[in-house]
Amino acid sequence: MNTFDYSYPVKVYFGEKAAANKLSGELSKVGKNVLLSCGGGSVKKNGIYEELMSILRAAGKNVTEFTGIMSNPTYAKVQEGAKLAKENKIDFILAVGGGSVIDCCKIVSAQARLDCDIWDMEFNDKKFPTEFIPMGAVVTAFGTGAEMNNGAVITNEDKKLKSALWGAFYSFAILDPVYTMTMPMGQVISGSFDALSHCMETYMGSPRDTNLSDEINEACQRNIIRNLRATLKDPKDIKARSELIWAAAMAENGILKIGKVTDFQAHMLEHQLGAYTDCNHGQGLAVIHPVLYRHMLPEAIPQFARLAVNVWNTDSTGKTEEQLASAFIEALSDFIKEIGLPTSFAGMNIPENTDYKAIAETTVLTGGCCKKFTAEELAEVLEECK
Repeated sequence: MNTFDYSYPVKVYFGEKAAANKLSGELSKVGKNVLLSCGGGSVKKNGIYEELMSILRAAGKNVTEFTGIMSNPTYAKVQEGAKLAKENKIDFILAVGGGSVIDCCKIVSAQARLDCDIWDMEFNDKKFPTEFIPMGAVVTAFGTGAEMNNGAVITNEDKKLKSALWGAFYSFAILDPVYTMTMPMGQVISGSFDALSHCMETYMGSPRDTNLSDEINEACQRNIIRNLRATLKDPKDIKARSELIWAAAMAENGILKIGKVTDFQAHMLEHQLGAYTDCNHGQGLAVIHPVLYRHMLPEAIPQFARLAVNVWNTDSTGKTEEQLASAFIEALSDFIKEIGLPTSFAGMNIPENTDYKAIAETTVLTGGCCKKFTAEELAEVLEECK
C-alpha cells in the first residue's frame, strides 16, 4: 500500500428520521440566512421540502431558494447560485437532492466568496479556493457519493467540457434511506451502477497487488450487486435501500482510496460524452465499462481475475488467470443486461452524428489506469459502444 495521510471532515447522520433528529442542532451553529438548494421539484412533491422548511422555520432562518439544478449541472447554473448567495448575504447552504445538486453547491459555496472566475482560477492559474460558505447536504437520491468529497463535476457549455472543479466539503450529510424511496427505479439502477463504477475505478488503480483497501472495496462491490438485485425484486425493501445508500457513500468517502492512485478513465470518457450529449451518467458508464475493459484486459489480468472470483463468485477450478479475467468482463456485461441498463449508445438514443473523435481528444487521460490509453484508442472504444 502507498504512503498516505487520511482525515475526513464530513459528519454523517445516517438512518430514518435523521433530518428530524439532527438538522436543527446543526442549524443552531450557523448564521441566519440559508440558501435552500434543490433540483426539478420532486422534493416538493414527496413532502421532503415541507419537512425541511418546517425545521428551518423553527430554527428562525431566512430562506432563499435556489432551484432548478439540472441533472448535469452547468457552469452557468453555478454562477446563478453564487450570485444569489452574494445578493442575499447567505451564511449557510443546505443542498437537498442527489449528486447534481450536491456538486453544484460545492462550487457555488466557493465562487460566492471569490472575486475571480473559479474555472479560470483552477484550470488556468492552477489555484484553488480556500474560503467557502458552510454547507450541509440532505441526500434524496444516492449513487454519486457526492456528499462525501469536495470534487464536483460541472459542464461548461461554452467550452464543451464536463470537468471536475474543487470546492468545499460539506460540514455534515444526512442520509435517510426513506428519503430515497420515491426515486424512480431507473434512477435507482443508474445510481447504483455509478456507485459500483466508483468502486471498480478505485480498485483498478495502483498498487495492483492485494491490499486492505481493495479487500474492503470487494465487499462494497458485492454489497451493491446483492442489494440492487434485492431492490429490483422488492422496491419497498428499506433494508436493501439502506445498504445501497451507505455503499454509495463508502465508494466516495476516501476509505477505499487509502493508499491508492485511482483509475477513473471510464469516468473521464463518460464525462466528455455527457458534455457533448447531456446523457445519463450511469447509463453511459454501463455502456463504456465493458468495452473499455476489453481494451484494458492484457494489462489488467491479475485485478480482473481477482474481481471474477472475489466479487462475481466465478468458479476458478481449471481456469487460467486470463480466463478468469475474461469471465469478470462477461459477468459485468451480463449484470448490466440483467438490471436493464443499455448496452450501446443507440440504446441511450445518442445521435448517430455525435463527434466521438472530438470527445476522445478532449478526454482527460488518467495516470492511475493500468493501461495508458491514447485519444485514438478512446475514440475506438466510443465507436465500439455505438
